Amino acid sequence: MNIEFIEEKFNEIIAELEKEVMEVLGDQSLDKKQTNLRMKPLTSTKTILLNALDSIKMVQKLGDEAIEKG
Repeated sequence: MNIEFIEEKFNEIIAELEKEVMEVLGDQSLDKKQTNLRMKPLTSTKTILLNALDSIKMVQKLGDEAIEKG
């Protein structure tokens, strides 16, 4: 499994999410409630992606350790 490639793609997605966050924060027509409602899915998605990346890295590490032992 090419962890570097996966991490690169996740980082590209996260960069796009951060652009969307900046657009939401810069939208002066939104009140605080609307801003928070639009931010929640973006921040949740970023957290999910980071957790998934950590999980993928852990699986790779455990797989590598199993190969070394076996």
